[in-house]
Amino acid sequence: MRYQRGLLPGATERIGILLVNLGTPNAPTTTAVRRYLAEFLHDHRVVELSRWLWYPLLHGVILRLRPQRSAAAYQKIWRDDGSPLMALSRCIAEELDQLLRHRHGDAVKVALAMRYGQPSIHATLNELVAAGVERIVVLPLYPQFSCSTTASVYDAVTRTLGKWRNLPALHLVRDYHLDEGYLDALTASVREHWSSHPRAEKLVISFHGTPQRYADQGDPYRSQCEATATALSHRLKLNPDQWVLSFQSRFGRTPWLTPYTDQTLTWLAKAGIPSVDIICPGFAADCLETLEEIVQTNAEIFRQAGGQDFSYIACLNDRVDHIKALAAITERAAGNWLKHRLN
Repeated sequence: MRYQRGLLPGATERIGILLVNLGTPNAPTTTAVRRYLAEFLHDHRVVELSRWLWYPLLHGVILRLRPQRSAAAYQKIWRDDGSPLMALSRCIAEELDQLLRHRHGDAVKVALAMRYGQPSIHATLNELVAAGVERIVVLPLYPQFSCSTTASVYDAVTRTLGKWRNLPALHLVRDYHLDEGYLDALTASVREHWSSHPRAEKLVISFHGTPQRYADQGDPYRSQCEATATALSHRLKLNPDQWVLSFQSRFGRTPWLTPYTDQTLTWLAKAGIPSVDIICPGFAADCLETLEEIVQTNAEIFRQAGGQDFSYIACLNDRVDHIKALAAITERAAGNWLKHRLN
C-alpha cells in the first residue's frame, strides 16, 4: 500500500501512536514457535554474524532443536487469552489509548504492533494511515536503547515507509530509561511489593542480556541499564550491598553482558543470602523471560543452591502509573503537534 492521503488546507490532522513490543508466537506449539524464531533470528540487528555462517547454523541446527524446547516453556505460562506478552501489551495499548483520548479527543489514536509476529509493524502503519493519521510517534516498549531492539524497530518502520510516496511526519522515542514517571512507577511497584511481602535481604535488578561485543562497539544499552538500576536504588534508599545488577537470557557461546542472573543467584545463595526479591525493569510487560525464565527456572536455581525465599516483582504491565508515564512520554514526543491541534 502507498501512503496516498493528503489533507485539504485547514483539515484536522490526526496523530498516531505506534506502540511496539518485541513479539510472541501465536500459539505455544513447535510450529508456531519455529515460525516466530525464524523471523526473530533472521534479523541482522539481533544476530550480526555473516549470513554465510549464520544461516546454515540457524536452519540446520537451531530451528530444528530450539522450537520444541521453547514451545514447552511457553506452554507453562500460556493464558486462556493467549500469550501473556500479547495480552498485557494489548491492555497497555487500550489503557493508553483511553487516557490520551480522554485528554485529546480523536486527535490521537494508539495502535499496537509487534516487531516479530503479528500484528506486524507494516500492517499497523497501514491501519493508522487508513484511520487518517498524518503524524506518527513510534514508542518502542524498551526503556533502555539497544541496537538489537529499538534500532530494529526503526529499521522495520523505515522499511515500510521506504515504499510510500507521501510520508507522515515521524518521531521515534529512542529510550526512556531515566524518565521520571517510569522511575516513579518502578519505585512504587517495589514499595507496594514490600508492603505485602516480607522484604528480602537482596534486591536483584535483572535486565535482558545482549552480546558483550555490542557494548564494545558502542551500544549504550549496558550504561542505560546501570543508570536505571542506580536511579531505582537511590529512590528506594538502598545501600550498595542491598542490591545487585545482573543480565539474563544469554544465548549461544559468545560472552554476553555480565554478571549473569542465574550465576548471580547461585552465588548469592552460596554466600548465605537466604532471600531475594527480583525485578526486571527492562520489560514493559511480563513475558516468557520473566514468567518462565525468572519465576520458574531461576527461582529453582536459587533454591537448589541453598537459597530459601525467592520473590518476583511483576513488570509494570497496565499499572495506572505506568500508563500515565507512557502518556507523558508520548505527549512530549508529540510536542508541537499537540500544541498545533489545541490552537
